[in-house]
Amino acid sequence: MEKRTIIAFVLSFVVLVGWSVFFGPKQAPKVEESASVKAPANASLQAEKPMGSTSPPPSTQTVGQTQIQKIPATVEKEVVVDTSLYRAVFSNVGPTIKSFKLKKYYQTTDPDSPLVELVNIKDGQGHFLFSGFKTPSFTQPKNTVYHVDEGAIKLSPDSPQNDLVFSVASPDGLMIKQTFRFYEDQYRVGLAIDVVNKSERQVSGAFSTGLKVMSQEKKGYYSFVGLAVFLNDKLEELDTDDLSEGKVLQGRIGWMAYENDYFISAIVPEVPAKGMVEGRFLKSGALEGTYRPSPVNIGPLQGVSSQYELYLGPRDLGILKKFGHNLDRAINFGWTDVIAKPLLYVLRFFYKFIHNYGVSIILLTIMVKILFWPLTHKSYKSMKEMQKLQPRMAKIREKYKNDKQKMNQETMALYKTYKVNPMGGCLPMIIQIPVFFALFRVLGSSIELRHAPFILWINDLAAPGRLFHFPFEIPFMSPPYGIPVLTLLMGASMFLQQKMTPTPGDPAQAKIMMFLPVIFTFMFINFPSGLVLYWLVNNLLSIGQQYRIHKGPS
Repeated sequence: MEKRTIIAFVLSFVVLVGWSVFFGPKQAPKVEESASVKAPANASLQAEKPMGSTSPPPSTQTVGQTQIQKIPATVEKEVVVDTSLYRAVFSNVGPTIKSFKLKKYYQTTDPDSPLVELVNIKDGQGHFLFSGFKTPSFTQPKNTVYHVDEGAIKLSPDSPQNDLVFSVASPDGLMIKQTFRFYEDQYRVGLAIDVVNKSERQVSGAFSTGLKVMSQEKKGYYSFVGLAVFLNDKLEELDTDDLSEGKVLQGRIGWMAYENDYFISAIVPEVPAKGMVEGRFLKSGALEGTYRPSPVNIGPLQGVSSQYELYLGPRDLGILKKFGHNLDRAINFGWTDVIAKPLLYVLRFFYKFIHNYGVSIILLTIMVKILFWPLTHKSYKSMKEMQKLQPRMAKIREKYKNDKQKMNQETMALYKTYKVNPMGGCLPMIIQIPVFFALFRVLGSSIELRHAPFILWINDLAAPGRLFHFPFEIPFMSPPYGIPVLTLLMGASMFLQQKMTPTPGDPAQAKIMMFLPVIFTFMFINFPSGLVLYWLVNNLLSIGQQYRIHKGPS
């Protein structure tokens, strides 16, 4: 009974992991890009007459405390914003962000490789960031040309903060100003949209802010890729399948974001309020999310303002926690979240002192093993006691092979006589399942392990470890192709551990158990090396524990 329970548990685990790998979140459709010649900066503006181009000569008008310049703007102007964390390129057409490169993150492990670029929308595909104000009589075009007050911004410790102001006058008498605020040492970007009604009639309308990104293929394990919304204090994750026909979410909006494996771009209202988020997956292969708060009324010569904060940076739990607004909830480890996040904090704690995430994973594995040592010790002891009863159980099965009821009665009587709990070896293992899956998710999708070196050839704990790189493909292996040394060591340790484990009385079950190391080796061949390292160390510790029990008194 015990062995069948263990086999059921192991096979269930294989099914769960296999389902996650092969039938988990689907990859987004890959969009083929056609070659094109980049048009002049103002070419896209010729088809539609831009707002602001018919404004009177430069002047300044003040309504209340709001002052906006009305300056003719007909051509695109790019403004470079440079900080210690990123280099961004803003455009006065929109206004929008044309580039946002993170200085501390590279596309590959090569330090000379290009920086990570958060904006993957190319010219002619739309705007990465779009914001404005819409009235029943007029919708502000996304290619609106604004006046901009700066040519370039460079922040430093001596100049840690600066604003970039875009302004325009709409044909229906509205003065619109968008102010971006930058911080030298933060991924936070403030955004204030001010609208002043210059007309003599009341105007009704609504603010609108959104993101548009080309959907990317999923690369990591157990990491969400798609549009996420913090709605009514709960996380809603929408992948491309959810948005193929469009979806509208209404309620109290805390934030809206696009997430990929390791980075996030978010629009966060200064104060969560009732509104709606509309998500769409476009034929071009782009995901578009638009946030609209409740409509507002603007009296004559009055103004309204809408305040936001943008976050454009890594999916780093510590940074997101410091940012606030519950944006750290974007890092979601599913049903293991309550266990996974403390484990991640412990991993980061070890790294503070060791500065090597590989060694930190080893220490975390040892810590978890120590915590569960009494349970696993009891499990192994129970399995050892069960092994002693195998000869007697075999005789009972043979004697009562035609009477299942009598066989079960005699088996239970045998357990009672020798005071052996048939579930004693399995229950401690079941208790550890949530912790295992929590570690599986933490080590499979945390940005802390991205491009984190360990030793020798293992220079990226978030990627499969390969010794030597072959120019040819290897079946069942994802690139790069090479010798998966760490995975092979893990398989060997699992085989040794299996040999030390008491074998089931049924020969067929024993063969199945001996095949498990081979199955797991193939399953782990493309897993991140950080996850394989955890499994290897855990196996070695288990082998040591089993050896101690076997050598102990009977």
